[in-house]
Amino acid sequence: MQPTLVLDLDGTLVDTAPDLLATLNVVLAGEGLPPLTLEDVRALTGAGARALLERGLAASGVSVGPRRMDTLFARFIDHYAAHIADHSRPFPGVPEALERFASAGWRLAVCTNKLEGLARRLLDALALSPRFDVICGGDTFPYRKPDPRHLLDTVRRAGGDPGRAVMVGDSAADIRAAKGGSIPCVGVTFGYTDIPVAELGPDVTLDHFDGLFEAATRLLAERGVMTAG
Repeated sequence: MQPTLVLDLDGTLVDTAPDLLATLNVVLAGEGLPPLTLEDVRALTGAGARALLERGLAASGVSVGPRRMDTLFARFIDHYAAHIADHSRPFPGVPEALERFASAGWRLAVCTNKLEGLARRLLDALALSPRFDVICGGDTFPYRKPDPRHLLDTVRRAGGDPGRAVMVGDSAADIRAAKGGSIPCVGVTFGYTDIPVAELGPDVTLDHFDGLFEAATRLLAERGVMTAG
């Protein structure tokens, strides 16, 4: 069976922080709150849009009830969907890395806590969707990262075997899901986390996508899984 490469989206495949920040600040401004910075949003991203909004409000010293949160979340989603790729771009080396894996016969999948519809809209806008066998979001299954079932079911939906898969992510949610599912994990250093990714315990840490193919094939080889070169 072909090996499977599973990638997180925000902070791993695509630098989405500028558009997430712009949307968050629109919502905050509507509540009479000051804007946050790019560094703020990088540390708050990773658990999905609703969590980002909740964390953004908390960073401004505000707590709202469930009904108000629903209203603000709907406002966030509407604005973000309309501006999802104004400034978001793939990280350097992403298209070339995906091409290399595809040429070597790997299945490619996205496992993100972003809503599936938004993930697809973003990847469509960046012409990356055709690269992937499956795109699974935070609402695709009844659970999401760091629950390992989110990752395991993404691999299976892609037609892969969790025993022949590698996860790539930038946050604790990604690495905890991989470890919980006994899937080797590559952590990228350029993503969104308030804890340096190396401290989260990935099997390999990378600064650029250029080294991803060699890292992923080595991780599977260490488990006795042979892949095409």
